[in-house]
Amino acid sequence: MIPSQTDHRLPIGLYDSIVQVDCAVELGRDDPTLDVPWEDPEGSHRYFDLKRYPELLREVPEAVQYPELREFLTAVNSPACFVETAKSDVWSTTEMNTEEDIFEAAYKFGSYVDLLFDDGSLRSSFEAHERFTRDLAQLLKKAPEIPASAEFLIRRCYYRSETAVSDAFFITFYLFGYADSEDHACKQWAIALKLVENAIRQTSTKAKP
Repeated sequence: MIPSQTDHRLPIGLYDSIVQVDCAVELGRDDPTLDVPWEDPEGSHRYFDLKRYPELLREVPEAVQYPELREFLTAVNSPACFVETAKSDVWSTTEMNTEEDIFEAAYKFGSYVDLLFDDGSLRSSFEAHERFTRDLAQLLKKAPEIPASAEFLIRRCYYRSETAVSDAFFITFYLFGYADSEDHACKQWAIALKLVENAIRQTSTKAKP
């Protein structure tokens, strides 16, 4: 069953894992959506099809600045994984919400990556997206505890071609590392990012016939 557009942030699982893994659905009318290919109104960024043109990774500023993200994007866009990426960003902050008090940290280092199924027949399947996020969460539940949190949000995506627009889904993956210094928080984030990369690899292998 696909949630209607009136549904907002429906939880589909919260697990104790790399300290915290959360899966949810954001399909409300006011929730974020994604156009593929997307366009930056200011023209400073643009969509790169890294699955089919991996050499374009050198054009992604955050991947150039952070080798850990570059490794992640290279891995999940490889033929070994059944997902591809559409958008990403990296940042650090000292702002925390109430749920993050458990980390007792001064800094958090974070990123997001928008994930798409590379199989067009699965992009419109809510059940496939839900199963994928649950499988990732279950694998991460087995990972060693570190001061980090991951969140997988199922959102609505619009795939645009020259002749049509297809209504489907995508997953926004948020990841944060926490510590008393920005550098240490970045290291926790990098460790957690590698754990998620491995989980995506394992899930992709499991899904192949």
